[in-house]
Amino acid sequence: MARKLIENPNDCPITHSMNIIGNKWTSIIVYMLANRKLRFGELAIRIDKISRKVLANQLKEMELRGIVIRESYAEIPPRVEYSLTEKGERLLPILNQLCAWSKDIELDMTDE
Repeated sequence: MARKLIENPNDCPITHSMNIIGNKWTSIIVYMLANRKLRFGELAIRIDKISRKVLANQLKEMELRGIVIRESYAEIPPRVEYSLTEKGERLLPILNQLCAWSKDIELDMTDE
């Protein structure tokens, strides 16, 4: 089931961007796939807080949006690998900038 998108009647570029990557897991999955192919199980291990069902749904959505490529191999047992498309790779410099920015920002996790 696809997630509900934010309405964007004024064609706001930030809203459009958030409709593409604005959920909890997309950016993390993209970051994990940077410059490599990973199997489903490898992704599940590297992102230890994501359930396998959510990971599967996220990967399907990202494939439909043209962010990841799913390659399946006719082997026994079956093997499936995920990698970034060119569109997905274009997110990497943005995510790297977010990582650099976040190092200077203290995240206050206290309840007020």
